[in-house]
Amino acid sequence: MKNTRVKTEKRDRRHNRIRAKVSGTATKPRLSVYRSNKYVYAQLIDDERGVTIAASSTKTASGKGMLEKAKNAGVTLAKTATGLKVKKVVFDRGGFIYTGRVRALAEGAREGGLEF
Repeated sequence: MKNTRVKTEKRDRRHNRIRAKVSGTATKPRLSVYRSNKYVYAQLIDDERGVTIAASSTKTASGKGMLEKAKNAGVTLAKTATGLKVKKVVFDRGGFIYTGRVRALAEGAREGGLEF
């Protein structure tokens, strides 16, 4: 129990440090990633208005394993974003390490046409 609390507190500190430097606008929204034990969620957020522009998750993504689902979720989010005329984003990994599912989602978003 104690280790879980320490782990989440450390992630929260990393996330706060990242969020102090990263902010999204209408023309260049923030691509925010959250990773739970089961799923990976991604949102495009306009921080100036406080609005989520587009969202995607591995709940609805197709694929065999979690990495493949995360990559497909990134591609889906990128296609939705390009439909809304958004090309450039700021990547916010949410305090999670850039490896595994987070990296797969980012690579999928790049393949889909987003630039970051």
